Amino acid sequence: MRSETIRTAPAPGLSLPEELQGYHSLVPLEPIVGERRKFGNWYSTMYRAIKVADGVPYALRRIENFRLMQQAAFSGIEAWSRIRHPNIISVREAFTTRAFTDNSLVVVYDYHPNSQTLYEAHIKVKAPEYQNGRLQAQPQHIPENTVWSYVIQIANAIKTVHDAGMAVRIIDATKILVTGKNRVRISSCGVVDVLMYETRTDMAYLQQEDLAMFGKLVFALCCSNLAAMNNLPKAIESLGRHYSADLKSVALFLISKPGPLKLMTELENARLVRLMCKFNFINERPEFARDPRWSETGDRYIIKLFRDFVFHQVDEHGNPVVSLSHVLTCLNKDEQSCLVVSYREVKSCVELAFG
Repeated sequence: MRSETIRTAPAPGLSLPEELQGYHSLVPLEPIVGERRKFGNWYSTMYRAIKVADGVPYALRRIENFRLMQQAAFSGIEAWSRIRHPNIISVREAFTTRAFTDNSLVVVYDYHPNSQTLYEAHIKVKAPEYQNGRLQAQPQHIPENTVWSYVIQIANAIKTVHDAGMAVRIIDATKILVTGKNRVRISSCGVVDVLMYETRTDMAYLQQEDLAMFGKLVFALCCSNLAAMNNLPKAIESLGRHYSADLKSVALFLISKPGPLKLMTELENARLVRLMCKFNFINERPEFARDPRWSETGDRYIIKLFRDFVFHQVDEHGNPVVSLSHVLTCLNKDEQSCLVVSYREVKSCVELAFG
């Protein structure tokens, strides 16, 4: 799945297993010593291997030192294996193994020889080349029509995943491959679903995060810098200088409005922002303990309880509930529903605190 020189046998001295759950002839497609990239909190390596059953090469992503706690974590892999899209590297299977002398997770994908990541193709600094007898730096900026081609392909892939009720969860320049002339495919799908299986998150939120990551990717490509978003004003200025207003608008839309979902419409509602600001102004103010408008007694104690109900929930396993839909549901009541007191009374308590 990575750019490579075709090899017919594994390089010597790497101590790779001769056989791995029905795969053999493992060849690393990226460095396994020295500077290495992490996949979240885990070191990860991509290999090419031949499947015994059909003699076809596949790409295997290994996550090192990962202990699978629940077999149900592979449910995401089963869902991904049903996704077929021209801009997504197909997922075949996943398994755990101790063949590398540790607990490793391995996810198997279709193999695309001589491909490059977007990072390698467009962002990684390239050595100067001789042109007309002079050593000249290679141009870094991607032609706009190429960027638009990438944007359309990736958007189509994301839509397919979202329509299936799933989230991509990993959209960046090091995980999207250029497999042909201007042809891109999202790789490493399903890995995050296994790694983060025990951290349950609202799917609508994950899908919004996909689009936000997509926007960051557009900025990274247009600015030739993976960390472009660390200085957003500079990134916006650079993108606007080299590309059209339409492309700039798309990038800004993705990072500021992750999707045309009703949930995001509600998040932008000024009333909700003001309400959450009021909660934070009122709660946890010990310096005003003697002021009846601000102390956490009487009406203000109801506000504190409501704040805890909205933002400090835990699930049946004691894990924090991080659900935007829960927050929005609570803050959009019609003042008729009840917790212990009515929403009308909670609203009255907030208004009284501000006179």
